[in-house]
Amino acid sequence: MRGISKRFGAVQANADVDLLVRPGEIVGLLGENGAGKTTLMNILFGAYAADEGEILIEGQIRRIHNSADALAAGIGMVHQHFHLAPRLSVLENLLVGLPGRGGRLDRAGALARLGEIAAKFNLRLDPDRPVSSLAVGEQQRLEVIKALFRGARLLILDEPTAVLAPEEAEGLFKALRAMTAEGLGIIFISHKLTEVRAITDRCVVLRHGRVVGSIAEPARTSSAEMARLMCGQEIVPPQRPASEPGAVVLSLDDVSTDRHGGMRLAGVSLSVREGEILGIAGVTGNGQRALADVVAGMLSPSAGSLKIAGAEVVPYGPRRVQEMGLGRIPEDRMTQGMVTAMPLADSMVLPRIGTAAFSARGLLKPGAIQAFAEEQIRAFDIRCAGPMARAGSLSGGNMQKALLARELAFDPKVLIVAQPTRGLDVGAARFVHERFLDLRARRRGLIVISEDLEELLTLSDRIAVLYEGRVAGILPAGEATIEKLGLLMTGAH
Repeated sequence: MRGISKRFGAVQANADVDLLVRPGEIVGLLGENGAGKTTLMNILFGAYAADEGEILIEGQIRRIHNSADALAAGIGMVHQHFHLAPRLSVLENLLVGLPGRGGRLDRAGALARLGEIAAKFNLRLDPDRPVSSLAVGEQQRLEVIKALFRGARLLILDEPTAVLAPEEAEGLFKALRAMTAEGLGIIFISHKLTEVRAITDRCVVLRHGRVVGSIAEPARTSSAEMARLMCGQEIVPPQRPASEPGAVVLSLDDVSTDRHGGMRLAGVSLSVREGEILGIAGVTGNGQRALADVVAGMLSPSAGSLKIAGAEVVPYGPRRVQEMGLGRIPEDRMTQGMVTAMPLADSMVLPRIGTAAFSARGLLKPGAIQAFAEEQIRAFDIRCAGPMARAGSLSGGNMQKALLARELAFDPKVLIVAQPTRGLDVGAARFVHERFLDLRARRRGLIVISEDLEELLTLSDRIAVLYEGRVAGILPAGEATIEKLGLLMTGAH
């Protein structure tokens, strides 16, 4: 890519960017949230047209107007948010958009190609399984298979390990090494700097849409130095001062649920106090989703009770828990957090649209809505084209900041957050952690569900581990280690 520039209104997303990828090479593309990484890759994959610059594939200038042009040029992309048809099978997802033979789907040819990919790269999936039954890691494997199935010689991976457990990430890395051995080129976008150092051959760093540096030997470069290049300053993790927790602000008493998201809760009892952060650890699919939805009022328990500030939640539902002082940042910010087709300002006030602050006698107050959004954009450094920008146009990190701003603006007694820094750069993650610690200092209670054990150890006063829908153990911060948590996560006691 030579001299690529792209502007969205007043926002300069990319400015004169050069990027080179060779066969058999993994190039890391680093930068803060909103630095222009995804925009640059969307230009390469044909989702956007560059205002200036050119793209050369194997030395030849190519005009890439859409994803079909990109695929024809041998470019495949695995997006941060998957593009799959959940009601179709694995095989049917691979066949979508392909011409077939004689007007019929070429299932036999597709099965043979799927077998070749499985043998060559150890990427295996049952072709007849419906995509809706696949775990998140398996869905991502299908996205990679889909790109290879269509003959990709250059593979773009946007935050590929953001939703993967450590063992799944290692399986992906083995497949990537096998691909480069076959001569594929890979562009690897990630905020997990340890993984960047482990898998990439070299890195290019973007800041505010421009190339600000490169890293010739990532394995020999510290994560701190990478973070400094990305953010333009040294990133120091926040410190959690000593605190004496107060009264219980939220409690679950022997809560059980029907099966939900693949797992039911079975007799879960937990509490969080004023001025305390309770971390929730566990391997994906061990009840974290059910726990978050119970606390948020989205899932009614089949047994047990939920109390906020000593009062039982009656009637049970999301509106009621919000009225009682619960704030919520869901795991899936794209479908449960924001209405991505709406302006950011509207999405930020939607949960409280009926309050006197934003409406009167059934009519909205557009000025108040826009002023609220502008205030939060300034306070949380949300990088966007303004309050009327489409919510879905924000980068993942800026969308997370917007969700955090929305919830904290109404001063919740207790906040539950799921995977709060997934896909965030180190600077944005530190910003989020500092806001959590500010809440703790103000004697609010927090429940933080995360698969990042380092994050939980940094933030939490106590860490509870879920295993098969039950509490396997609760450790005070001073006693918790990755090894102890890992044992509990696998069912050991």
